Amino acid sequence: MRGLEIIGPVYGPTGYDRHTREFTRQLAALGTPVQLTPLSGWSPELPSLMKDSFFEGLLRPIETDVALNFAMPHHCLPRKGKHRVNYTMFEGNHIPAEWVRLAAHQDLIVVPTKACADAWTDSGVAADRVRISPLAADGAFFSQPAEATTMTVPLANSPMGRPLSTYTYRFLNIAELRPRKNLLGILRTWIRTTKRTDDAVLLIKSMSFEDDNRRAFVEDLQRMQLQLGRTLQDAAPVIAIGGVMNDEQLRSLYCSATHYLSMSFGEGWDLAMMEAACAGLQLIAPDHTGYRSYLTAEEATLIPVKLVPAVFEGRAGNIDQLFFKGIQWWQPDEDAAVEALRTILSGGGIKKSPQERIVHKFTWENAGRSLHTILQELR
Repeated sequence: MRGLEIIGPVYGPTGYDRHTREFTRQLAALGTPVQLTPLSGWSPELPSLMKDSFFEGLLRPIETDVALNFAMPHHCLPRKGKHRVNYTMFEGNHIPAEWVRLAAHQDLIVVPTKACADAWTDSGVAADRVRISPLAADGAFFSQPAEATTMTVPLANSPMGRPLSTYTYRFLNIAELRPRKNLLGILRTWIRTTKRTDDAVLLIKSMSFEDDNRRAFVEDLQRMQLQLGRTLQDAAPVIAIGGVMNDEQLRSLYCSATHYLSMSFGEGWDLAMMEAACAGLQLIAPDHTGYRSYLTAEEATLIPVKLVPAVFEGRAGNIDQLFFKGIQWWQPDEDAAVEALRTILSGGGIKKSPQERIVHKFTWENAGRSLHTILQELR
């Protein structure tokens, strides 16, 4: 491999942006000549990252014979005369038919987990062109103690509110506002499980780049409460946190929580869950896809799931339905989730932390070496 052109989102806050940055650093550190081509329009760009001299220094053209796209297949930029590699992922039991067609134009498809690899090969992509190269987390950073977020939880009967740190059980979820993340399922489970007097609080750190999508989610949430016959006012407090956070702020947020909760319908990886594990939080996750690559029942409360058609609840994020047409995903059992949370709130359900194992095994250095080895096949 004379040189590598890395193409992907770089300057934004999404998971793809973050792993493009990390893999770029690692592959360059391994001595690979790298040309970086930022993929624009993926997400809002963070000005501080655009000034990062490391990435700026890789924008110059060099001779390359391999093009590595960190993107969904329909976003890959064509590069004639080069070996083409697509590092990507999907969160269903199959991939869209259009992606199968596009995969034929790639020399290799690299995905982070076996569940992703199965989605590609079960859809008809040749197994000899699919590779698995795990993602990682910055365990050295997120395992370090940090000052917890100073936040006061508003209470109807207390104008001063209550400090977040005084709650015994502090649950956290970080996710983009998309149906696959199943925020409605999390909130419905919370309403069913808790009451206002419980010594618990739920922190939802969400992000959406579209105003219409945020408004649609609010409508979906109101509709869900009407159908349930209970409201958020009946439950223990829920704090919504918006906006973009840097790594220092995220570490403080993890240090403010005791538990990390996901009820998503599928995960290529779930970087936030990994970071929460590095921070030493107790973990609650659906028993499917990416989570099976790094969590066990001894280390996390795993919610049983069943494979169902990928039907979207509500109106938010409907644009994503294009990708999930005719595809199935994994529905967490909300009754089981309610029982799991009740067990935790009664003082049980404590699991052995996977912190040490994940911090040492799933490093970006290891991830970079794994991907580098795969790219060497194209010599």
